[in-house]
Amino acid sequence: MISCQKLSQSAKKLWILTLVIVTPLSSLKPKLMDSVVVRAGNNTCPGIFLSTMDKMHGPDHTFKLDVGTIHSAPLRGQWSSKIEFLLAVAGQIIGLGNVWRFPYLCYKNGGGVFFIPYTLFLFSCGIPLFLLETSLGQYTKQGSITCWRKICPLFDGLGYGSQVVVLYSSIYYIVILAWAFLYLFSSFNSELPWASCKNSWNTETCVEFDRMPGFNGTVVENATSPVKEFWERRVLNITGSINELGSLRWELVLCLLLSWIICYFCVWKGVKSTGKVVYVTATFPYLMLTVLLIRGLTLPGALDGIKFYLYPDPSRLSDPQVWMDAGTQIFYSYAICIGCLVALGSYNKYNNNCYRDCVYLCLLNSGTSFVAGFAIFSALGFMAYEQNTDISKVAESGPGLAFIAYPRAVAMMPFPQIWAIFFFIMIILLGLDSEFVGLEAIATAISDLNPPFFHVGHRRKLLLLAICVFSFCIGLVMVTEGGLYIFQVFDYYSCSGMTLLLFAILQSVCIGWVYGADRFYDIIEDMIGYRPLPLIKYCLKYVTPVICVGTFVFSLVKYTPLKFNNTIEYPWWGYALGWWFTLSSTLFVPLRMLYNLYITPGSLQQRISVLCTPSRDLPVTKSEKNNLELLTLPQCSENMI
Repeated sequence: MISCQKLSQSAKKLWILTLVIVTPLSSLKPKLMDSVVVRAGNNTCPGIFLSTMDKMHGPDHTFKLDVGTIHSAPLRGQWSSKIEFLLAVAGQIIGLGNVWRFPYLCYKNGGGVFFIPYTLFLFSCGIPLFLLETSLGQYTKQGSITCWRKICPLFDGLGYGSQVVVLYSSIYYIVILAWAFLYLFSSFNSELPWASCKNSWNTETCVEFDRMPGFNGTVVENATSPVKEFWERRVLNITGSINELGSLRWELVLCLLLSWIICYFCVWKGVKSTGKVVYVTATFPYLMLTVLLIRGLTLPGALDGIKFYLYPDPSRLSDPQVWMDAGTQIFYSYAICIGCLVALGSYNKYNNNCYRDCVYLCLLNSGTSFVAGFAIFSALGFMAYEQNTDISKVAESGPGLAFIAYPRAVAMMPFPQIWAIFFFIMIILLGLDSEFVGLEAIATAISDLNPPFFHVGHRRKLLLLAICVFSFCIGLVMVTEGGLYIFQVFDYYSCSGMTLLLFAILQSVCIGWVYGADRFYDIIEDMIGYRPLPLIKYCLKYVTPVICVGTFVFSLVKYTPLKFNNTIEYPWWGYALGWWFTLSSTLFVPLRMLYNLYITPGSLQQRISVLCTPSRDLPVTKSEKNNLELLTLPQCSENMI
């Protein structure tokens, strides 16, 4: 508290005039206005900037800003414990990409040397943006849309766009769970149905390569494996043309319905239910991964597979595509720029150490990807050993790894049903928590737009039900006989790297320059008690946007239209649908900017200034509190005004 002693009457008037001009009533935060007091000797009266100011008597008059409890917020759900938050975030970021994408990218892009660009992207983009989103959610106690609206209204389109991306990804991502459930149920047969050519769906060209070491496929023209025929003819019954959707696969429809029912009940009570479910969904995959890793390392040929996975090829670092793959993998696997981290962070306690959590979670995510590569490539090495072929001929990524390559390796192991059950339980749980956390993020973003409405009765549960029913109905098109064609359009365009890169650029510019990196550090310091390493601040201001811009430009230059299985071109409507997925989320940012500028009164400069000003009802940090401490005035009276 600062005192003004022995001020002249004119000086007192000047001081009050300056105070009123600098700190107008409209600029004070509502939480502060309720706790402003004027102490006049032994008297205390509410209100400081009143039209007449209360009469003040006594030898000493103190203007004091009593901020009271400055971090209170509307009644809102909260994690029961810190471990629930950590498990929920771990479940969201550690998903199928860690198992079927990272190991493939590693071996494809130079083995061990791939960790060089991967690590650079992790510390320059991954961790800074991860911290940015979780800390903003924790500070604002808001979902993705209202978080950006309160921090910087000009950029609230980031919140809308990110939720569109999450919605699209939730619609198609859960189809993978439907496939995995069907494989899981099929694994309980006395013989794995993809292990032989004795089934009704097999063709005359089906050959059990696994039992013919060194077989090169020349005996039978267009020979296929039983695992491939199980995938294409039994699970999908895929049509021969992109223009033919065919009929619904009713077994997949039921598996899809089961997946949505499970997801709904995982989040129907908000973080109260989500926080309990993640104890299973986020930890059990590690048990399964450990079992599969130990089993894989004991197989013949496993060492060859691991060498193939990690053997360094430094020449690959000169290929820009390697760096592009490293950057996109960081964005995919860390759930950056899709609003889920904001939503999860919003249920934290205000003083939770989000900085430490972010570092640990990021290292856990990357470590899981690294270890998963050992489990996958040890099994692929075993399969190559049994078939006397090169590992490059059996290594795949994406659904091809989960539903063709690895099941084929499992079928060659002793007691294959056990390992198949373990593998598909792991796949289901890895996908399940990523799915229902995305659903929680959407529900949080929408309900925070109007909390008094959605937090009454069962309205939030009905909102979740509506989202699930809508998404299930749209997803039915991907469980038709031609559904895989549509699935690849969703996968390629709806959550594209270019969209996430654009959001990353705008987020780093918004916080680093518009909101202010130093002010952002003030927020974190107020929450955790100290400031993070300066490196993260400089990354947000300079390194992250520059790297993301470079990667974004490279993505545009290297863009190639989607081809089914890299061979079949889509018709015009397929590409139109894909670009709709991309633009419908991306265009929210400029459209919301224009709309907000249009509805805000004043000149263009005034509008931009208003839209770049944080909301007045955000928690007050210590630095702001110090600036709002008022002065002690001696002998103040009415004629000062």
